Amino acid sequence: MSTVKEAVEVTVPLSKAYDQWTQFEEFPRFMEGVEEVRQIDDRHNHWTTTIGGVRREFDTEIVDQLPDDRITWRTVDGDTQQRGTVRFERLDEARTRVELTMDVEPTGLAEKGADALGVIGRRVTGDLNRFKEFVERGGTNGSWRGRIRPGDAGMTA
Repeated sequence: MSTVKEAVEVTVPLSKAYDQWTQFEEFPRFMEGVEEVRQIDDRHNHWTTTIGGVRREFDTEIVDQLPDDRITWRTVDGDTQQRGTVRFERLDEARTRVELTMDVEPTGLAEKGADALGVIGRRVTGDLNRFKEFVERGGTNGSWRGRIRPGDAGMTA
């Protein structure tokens, strides 16, 4: 499994950066290769991606979510294995650091080769930079500020 850790500073308040990230169905607007994210419920999303000509579908589960702090997820079904955390750090009233850490298990020869060449890290960097542009231009309205704790059985507060 490969680990990628990248960060970007966005010129928006912490709550705006966090709120935008909770709009999972908007991810195709700034994530390369993401065709669709369909939110199933507060904890689960269904993803469709095409990367390097390889189409993948998989489901993710949010296992820990604390408003204005972090969102942690893992894959639960499909042909992709990953887990990760995005963290939000207030720098001042108008700036936020967004840090994404992902563990990805490349499958297939092409994906393993791309991983060895650092393609996954460059893609994450590009996605974070596009997120920065998107959220600084105003992004979309909406948020989900519920709390998901590790071990919760679908309960949110």
